[in-house]
Amino acid sequence: MPVLTHRLARLDDLPDLRSLMQRAIEGLQRGYLTPAQIRTSHKVMGLDTQLVHDQSYFIVEREGRIAGCGGWSWRATLFGGDDSVVARAPAALDPTTDAARIRAMYTDPAFVRQGVGSAIIALCEGAARAHGFRRAEMMATLAGVPLYTAHGYRPIEPFTTDPIDGVTVPLIRMGKDLA
Repeated sequence: MPVLTHRLARLDDLPDLRSLMQRAIEGLQRGYLTPAQIRTSHKVMGLDTQLVHDQSYFIVEREGRIAGCGGWSWRATLFGGDDSVVARAPAALDPTTDAARIRAMYTDPAFVRQGVGSAIIALCEGAARAHGFRRAEMMATLAGVPLYTAHGYRPIEPFTTDPIDGVTVPLIRMGKDLA
């Protein structure tokens, strides 16, 4: 199997990343969410370009093709993208008391179960540790819970989005010690 490579995302990657996210939400949430919840997910999930500007958003590639993406953050925002209806908080976190945020992880459906998600988690955790964080938290989709659990993340609390056009999306806040 060809090797996975990685790099930091650039602004010129944004159209490709948005396309990948669309495919991932549409393809990988089936079986976990209703069609209405999948449609609503596009209004709660997505690309937060602050992560690209902060140089904390990774792209994993296989043979030059983007296989997945994801990032970490030292900012308070737990989830939500540029175009989402979710409020974001750009305040800086304190690595001695706060948990780093694992954010916006997506795998292209053509590359699932090939180590892409695991590679992104390792990159994010390594970067968060290098910045002094001892814990990480994320807001996980139901489809992502098995991957995150396999990497040592544990549920903190279930979460449901506020209704959007009468539809809510279930998520799970998860955390892990990085020490």
